[in-house]
Amino acid sequence: MHLYKKDDHCWLEYEDKVFTHKAHWDELVNRVNLYDYLLHQIPHWHQVDFIPDLVFDAPIHGQEVWAAGVTYLRSKVARMEESKDAGGGDFYDKVYEADRPELFFKAQPYRVSGHEGLIRIRKDSSWNVPEPELTLFISSAGTIEGYTVGNDVSSRSIEGENPLYLPQAKSYEKSAALGPCLYVTNKPIPASTNISIVIRRSDNVMFSNSIPISNMKRSHVELVAWLTRDLVFPHGCYLMTGTGIVPPDNFTLKPGDLVTITIEHIGTLQNTVSL
Repeated sequence: MHLYKKDDHCWLEYEDKVFTHKAHWDELVNRVNLYDYLLHQIPHWHQVDFIPDLVFDAPIHGQEVWAAGVTYLRSKVARMEESKDAGGGDFYDKVYEADRPELFFKAQPYRVSGHEGLIRIRKDSSWNVPEPELTLFISSAGTIEGYTVGNDVSSRSIEGENPLYLPQAKSYEKSAALGPCLYVTNKPIPASTNISIVIRRSDNVMFSNSIPISNMKRSHVELVAWLTRDLVFPHGCYLMTGTGIVPPDNFTLKPGDLVTITIEHIGTLQNTVSL
């Protein structure tokens, strides 16, 4: 089922039917067995004919957004290449093979853009890329209750200058996007699920690629276990699980670029780049 958010109302798409209800997002989604809960709530929601033609909010309210790095081989290679001149290349090789994953804070909810919203690139960065990522919704009990599409916009020039600059390369205004909805299911998303990205500049496709999530080195459960080991999330949280798609080194985002990320079962997240 797909759960959409706009202000204080939600729309639930389930088995080709649509239901709506006024609800506080955090109270609605932050629970164990969210799928079963929503299923039992459907009779109390109002059925409508279709999902309204609205620009929906990002599926977030009180949740923090965290991210995992170097979970795909392509990401490891790219990070090693960008930081080799700073002497940090070997760090990413070690992280890829280590027991402990790379986890970092990405964004507060008010810094997150939704579907059709603006994403930003830093004015002090010369090399910027989107990172399409399957994103987990984790309850405050540490259970994976849903999935959404994530874009972890990154400043590769800053990150490559020194690995200690990672927070500045990753966390700034509108450097994260989530949407278009929260995909809620009672079983893990299939490993064959495909992530794809298309970057358009005017009418030209500048880059496109796709990858199945089965290429991830670490499991979702493993990442969640590390994230929640010594952190409490009163409203639940989101975890971007890393990217296996990195544009070539001669590409950088520019204002006006249109970034479209699609993940099977979930939907499409589309954002326009701004300074």
